[in-house]
Parts: sequence; structure tokens; C-alpha cells
Amino acid sequence: MEKEKKIVSILVPAYNEQEVLNLLYDRLKTIMDNLSSYDFEILFVNDGSKDDTLSVMDKLHKKDLRVNYLNLSRNYGKETAMIAGLDYIKGDCVVILDADLQDPPELIPEMIKFWEDGYDDVYAKRRSRKGESFLKKLTSKIFYKTLQSVTNIEIQKDTGDFRLLDRRCIEALKSIRESQRYTKGLFSWIGYNKKEILFDRDARAAGQTKWNYGKLINLSIDGLTSFTTAPLRWSAIMGILVSLAGFIYMLVIIFKTIFYGIDVPGYSSTMVVILFLGGIQLIFLGVIGEYLGRTFYETKGRPLYFVERYNDQKETNEHLNNK
Repeated sequence: MEKEKKIVSILVPAYNEQEVLNLLYDRLKTIMDNLSSYDFEILFVNDGSKDDTLSVMDKLHKKDLRVNYLNLSRNYGKETAMIAGLDYIKGDCVVILDADLQDPPELIPEMIKFWEDGYDDVYAKRRSRKGESFLKKLTSKIFYKTLQSVTNIEIQKDTGDFRLLDRRCIEALKSIRESQRYTKGLFSWIGYNKKEILFDRDARAAGQTKWNYGKLINLSIDGLTSFTTAPLRWSAIMGILVSLAGFIYMLVIIFKTIFYGIDVPGYSSTMVVILFLGGIQLIFLGVIGEYLGRTFYETKGRPLYFVERYNDQKETNEHLNNK
């Protein structure tokens, strides 16, 4: 009796990537054809693209039935597009891959080999990063170092979403229905048996990056607030130190006034102190507001996304009620 082939799903979130999808498919097709001992599925997730990305996906689906696509009802962001794809994939494992070809698909056979050796999470670590500015590399390094210092889980440095996940990792991630998602941290948080492989990251094959510094800052804030309450603790400690300094300064002024007859400092120094304390208070309120805002969004209990179409079939989203 012939042994049933394992299914390897390849998940590709995409937003305005019409220039690269055919290039990506060609390289994936070569890999899939060479690994005939596995059945493959490519699942493209169209995250509300405004160009012809969806049309390209549909043509690839009609050309090769191993290709499926999921069209979300609007742009939800990459983090949500990934969990949507995980909800729909059929494989025994999944390879998460960006559409821009910065992460080489040719690493997939090596990932599958380590998966067969018993690893649950085979993640690709960047040895070099072409096409990225010095500032972006520096800020990324600072962020990961800061996040690692304030959380009790091991954060994978210089890694992105490019990885192979076993089915039990997939199910673990699917069970986490946070609306404010930081998936790179969740990969570490769920644990399981991990294996690192090194690679040199290429520049984009075509098109423009969708990640500006504003989006990267928002993602960094999501990462910090999702995995640590350290900013709240820092605010409390700083508040105590400022209050202590203010109390000591008050005693100094009282002492000088009683024993030396020195007047209380005038208008300028008073305004400096007031503005300084007011600024500190606003910063603390902002930190508290970040956590409160995330609590507000989580308590709403809204579905993470809605699907307009799966392949050429329109969706009713009834399955989301069971998620």
C-alpha cells in the first residue's frame, strides 16, 4: 500500500505585490516539482491590495490547482493576514514566506529536512540584509535588545516570519486570537522544538517596501506592550524618583528659608519645575493609555478579519464563529 504523502503548505501574505507574484510562483514551482515525495499547497493571502494582485493570484490558481488564494475584505495588516492564512491552510506543516523574494524560497527543502528530523519550528536567521539602510538595521538591533531585556521569553534576533512550522505550532498560533498581534514574539512564546538556519537576505525583487518607519514604530510598540508590562513599571519607578527628588528639594528650600532667610526661587525656576513634572505626567499617561487602549480593543471580541473570497468562491465567514 502506497504511503500517503505529507502536505506542505506555503503561506504568502501579499499587499500590492503584482510585480513579484509570477516570479515567486516560478521559483516555488521549481521547488515543488523537485520534491515529488510531498504534496504542496500555495496559499496567497491578498490583504486588501489596490493593484492587480488579486487578478494575478486568480490566474495562477487557474494555471496550477496547487495554488489557492484568500481575499480579505479589506487591508487588515500583515499580522492579521498571517493568522487568516493559518486558519485556511491544509498542510501538515506551513512555510511562511514574504512575497517580495527577499527570503529565498530555495531554503524550503532544507527546512523540510529539519522538520522531518523532528523540529517543530525551523526559522531562518539573517546573516546579512541587502537593501536595508544602516539606520533600519541599527534601530532593529536596539529594539530586539530592548525587548529581550524586559521579557522572560527568548526573542529570536535577526529573524522575521520566514520559517517552517509544524501542525502543532500552527494549532497553537490559531488558538491565540489577540487583535493586537505581534507574531514574531508569538513564535517564541509558544515554544516547541526550534532549529535555526542562516541565510543572506536579498533586496526586493520588484516593487516598493510597505514598511515605513511609522509602521515599524507601531509594530515595535505592539511588541513591547504584548509581551511585557515593563513600561508601566518604569513609569512607577520614575514617578517615585521624581517625587523623592521633589521632596528633597522642598526640604532644602524650607531649610534655607528658615535659617538663611533666602526667598523661594522665582517665576522662571517654578515654571521649569511645573513644565518638567507636567511632561513626565503626560508621558506616564501615554504609557497607561497604550495598555488601556489594547485592553479596550481586546474586550470588544470582534473577529480578527472577514474574507471576501476563497479562490473563486465567495465566503460567508460563518466559520469564524467557531474560531
